[in-house]
Amino acid sequence: MAMSRTGLRRAGTVTAVAAASVLLAAGAASAHVTVHPESYAKGATDGVLTFRVPNEEDTASTTKVQVFLPTDHPVLGVLVHPQNGWTAKVTTTKLKKPVKTDDGTITEAASAITFTGGKIGAGQYEDFNIAFGQLPDDTDQLVFKTLQTYSDGKVARWIEEPAGGAEPENPAPVLKLTAGDASGAPAPAKTASASTAGAKAAGTSDSTARGLGIAGLVVGVLGLAAAAFAIVRSRAARS
Repeated sequence: MAMSRTGLRRAGTVTAVAAASVLLAAGAASAHVTVHPESYAKGATDGVLTFRVPNEEDTASTTKVQVFLPTDHPVLGVLVHPQNGWTAKVTTTKLKKPVKTDDGTITEAASAITFTGGKIGAGQYEDFNIAFGQLPDDTDQLVFKTLQTYSDGKVARWIEEPAGGAEPENPAPVLKLTAGDASGAPAPAKTASASTAGAKAAGTSDSTARGLGIAGLVVGVLGLAAAAFAIVRSRAARS
């Protein structure tokens, strides 16, 4: 019987470690600030970017969000959608290289947008919508470094750019710019299958997909634990 109890303890320990690893990995993958859609056509006009800000803390609330816009490849004609409970401040910067458009030469552009006054509680997220007049056509991506301030004074710095295909620990939101129709519609995303395309067309969010994947992994871990428990009990009965 002592051997059986040892086996049960080991099975329980393995299960707990596996479940914790799954949940920790899932949390790390879904907690950062992201921009939606993931891509637009180069030079796209009259579109909207949505910055999704989740709260990754257990008790503190997010009370300030700062999104920094690149000025070497500026986003022109930025407008902020009114957000209930939040006040938005747009900071503009004089461009080192003016941009020529059909409406004239642009010498200044938005360099930062700061949202204050609202609150994102634990286990919640907020979407901040920003309209633009025109995206640049001379780069393949735009990196929007973001600072997320919590009520306890902690600041999450989402400022790291991807390198070598691996996601950094504190990734900045990145918008891919592709060749295609610049009418303002998001660039069509590459999909591995028709079912994936259908899911995106239906507006399935990244957080929902991750949540379903997490649930499946947890169920698998619990199934393995039940099987291990049954084997140990069977051996104990025979002994």
